[in-house]
Amino acid sequence: MARLRRKACVALFLFTLFIFGTMMGLRTLKPSDGFSDLAPGLDLLPMIAGKVDRRSVSRDATTSPGQAHPPGTNTKAVISNSGPEGIIFYDVHIFYYTWYGSPHMDGKYIHWDHILVPHWDPKIASSYPRGRHMPPEDIGSSFYPELNPYSSRDPDVLESHMEQIGASAAGVLVLSWYPPGLADDNGEPAEDLVPALLDAAYRHNLKVAFHIQTYRGRTDQSVHDNIKYIIDRYGDHGAFYRFTSSTGKSLPMFYIYDSYLTPPESWSEFLTPTGSHSVRGSAYDSIFIALIVEERHKHDILAGGFDGMYTYFASNGFSFGSSHQNWKAIKAFCDGNNLLFIPSVGPGYIDTSIRPWNNHNTRNRVNGRYYETALQAALNVRPEIVTITSFNEWHEGTQIERAVPKKTVTRVYLDYQPHGPDHYLDLTRRWAEQFNKEKEQWLM
Repeated sequence: MARLRRKACVALFLFTLFIFGTMMGLRTLKPSDGFSDLAPGLDLLPMIAGKVDRRSVSRDATTSPGQAHPPGTNTKAVISNSGPEGIIFYDVHIFYYTWYGSPHMDGKYIHWDHILVPHWDPKIASSYPRGRHMPPEDIGSSFYPELNPYSSRDPDVLESHMEQIGASAAGVLVLSWYPPGLADDNGEPAEDLVPALLDAAYRHNLKVAFHIQTYRGRTDQSVHDNIKYIIDRYGDHGAFYRFTSSTGKSLPMFYIYDSYLTPPESWSEFLTPTGSHSVRGSAYDSIFIALIVEERHKHDILAGGFDGMYTYFASNGFSFGSSHQNWKAIKAFCDGNNLLFIPSVGPGYIDTSIRPWNNHNTRNRVNGRYYETALQAALNVRPEIVTITSFNEWHEGTQIERAVPKKTVTRVYLDYQPHGPDHYLDLTRRWAEQFNKEKEQWLM
């Protein structure tokens, strides 16, 4: 009998050790993240809500690339459409980057050779390596793209990207955009790529919205000028995204990155009806979405005249806005002030290839579990739109683009194994379908 008790104690100890090891391996999911109700197809908690007015708009079969529905037409508002890769959903938006270059198309590598960004504290910076990456074997990413270190100007790459986005069921790609002649600190101007991108998106029944990035000298007035430029130049294209507001107007939608850098008093001059250079009620009126990072930003966003807020960052816990546990409260604030809340979800986060000192913000993908946890957290607050960070932000390891195993003399890249290169595209499609099934219940 004593021997049997000893065996039972040993078994219990080993089981406890296994559970402890498993939890340690999943530590990057954050303690507040639950694993309940994760996978599409499982029985989910009932979600029945009031009717929502705002819906995204699709192109009808007769629209050509160079024209959109003229103002005032009674276009039926829908949230999905069928593209070459199957049904896509215009309430699933995905952030997209065109800042990559390769010797074949650009004469050199751009962004794949990203510098190792030094920490702002010289004492901390001295403990980490400096320099830049040396493609193609050594790139500024912890993962390696199936298409190799590509150029965003390559038509074959662009076509592959549109096919992959269509396969993921995301209907709107949100283009990281800089005004003509401007770029981020590590890239080169790429505004001239927009026409080709719009045409490629159109071929796959996708839409394109614009993500206005920070640039030197950005103000409320310069953003006003940017909006006029974009709408005048691209507003009639069949792939240009428009959103139907609660008032029934079909308007363009713009995401404004790091909007908090401009005071709300300045934004209100642009975004409120009584502002000195207001676009409200004009040909350039749009849906403007601000970035919420800190909790106080929600009040600034409201005061500035924005129409909603998004969270962007894929690292749960990194900021107030990106923390899943805060989404319910943010959504309640938005509902109470007639604002859109657009949560951003990502498959994981790792930017130590360009910020080697930032390991504490890494979020392990856990073979897709982290992504599904984020997606479930988003669905739990019943948003009208979900954004995905990202399709191809390789520097921060948030991409769902196809990646492959890669090992060099000096590096071993992360990959999606034991799953294949399409794993995160497939997960996105499953959850986009689930999102829209549940939305049908919310709107009953």
